[in-house]
Amino acid sequence: MKKKIAILGSTGSIGKTLFNILLKEKKNFELVLLTADKSHEILIKQAKALNVKNLIITNKKSFEILKKKTKNTKISIFNDYTKLDKIFKKKIHYVMSSISGIQGLEPTIKIIKFTKKIAIANKESIICGWNLIQSQLKRYKTEFIPVDSEHFSIWYGLKNFKSTTLEEVILTASGGPFYKTPLSKFKNIKVSDALNHPNWKMGKKISTDSATMINKVYEVMEARKVFDVDYNKIKVLIHPKSYVHAILKFKNGLTNVIAHDTTMKVPIFNTIFLDSDRKLETNKINTNILNNMNLNNIDPKRFPMIKLLNFLPNNSSLFETVIVAANDRLVELFLNNKIKFTEIQKNLFKIIKKEEFQKFKKKLPSNIKDITNLNDYVRLKIEENNI
Repeated sequence: MKKKIAILGSTGSIGKTLFNILLKEKKNFELVLLTADKSHEILIKQAKALNVKNLIITNKKSFEILKKKTKNTKISIFNDYTKLDKIFKKKIHYVMSSISGIQGLEPTIKIIKFTKKIAIANKESIICGWNLIQSQLKRYKTEFIPVDSEHFSIWYGLKNFKSTTLEEVILTASGGPFYKTPLSKFKNIKVSDALNHPNWKMGKKISTDSATMINKVYEVMEARKVFDVDYNKIKVLIHPKSYVHAILKFKNGLTNVIAHDTTMKVPIFNTIFLDSDRKLETNKINTNILNNMNLNNIDPKRFPMIKLLNFLPNNSSLFETVIVAANDRLVELFLNNKIKFTEIQKNLFKIIKKEEFQKFKKKLPSNIKDITNLNDYVRLKIEENNI
């Protein structure tokens, strides 16, 4: 019997990667739902390629266009995630949640009850709403797998261990496009420069986050929540080749080094085929990189975003939403050439130090509205201050 699968955010880079894997697995899987925001042309092509009967597209204009295109077909089109109970009559095997940004939180939480396993690639959802996600996972007994290469590596490395046996976790950062750029040139960094990542092909937002290093701060926050490891046990080191994704040091003296090629195919493939004999075509072990890993500490003058870790409370709180919301809006302004690259970090620190936002360190989100309302408020404050 074919295993039923859904992809939230199928037109993004993670969604496309999974979709292309499934194109070769038609005999084993049935795609029952694909979703997107605006990319109706890609969505309909995907639906036709794998005979998908249910599509969700949240942008109203794209929704109307897609409705016309599918008028005489058996495809059902939805504009939001309120009708999931009509799509899923019983639990499916697997869901990939890869909608970017905080807007991915609500769909992720809503679909957990309908799947046996959920792979989450949306780090903002985990950072801002992990307690809400975790509650749903427990309630519906749904298995969770993190998709970020670093967190999948930690998850995989812990398969035969408990997180309480960890002594230290090392996450690696490539250093992005500005690892060797003279500090004097940072004030002249252009959008095209920030998007030119040396190792990974990613979207504009995450490429910029990688260039500022806040993406790695997010990954530390995500690791703290998912694996319940104190911040003082998590370290970040520069590893220019991005070949080693995580290093786990255990209390018993053992150390696990998890490495793979710089492609998201590896963690994505394994969220479906882990423990099977299915083969993913990859390169041979690169001993040249292993012999020259060049692990180095992060220079806070070059990457001041790393100092955000000093502002984080040990407990989960709404303060993480303040950081994510402010950074999201500031990156948008940078990508639209409204502020300079160095002003992303400068303005972010200015915002989170405000007393009205510091108070959120003591508040835990009790529902999705707490997070989305705060997200909107932070973005509004940035607009009001003409940042």
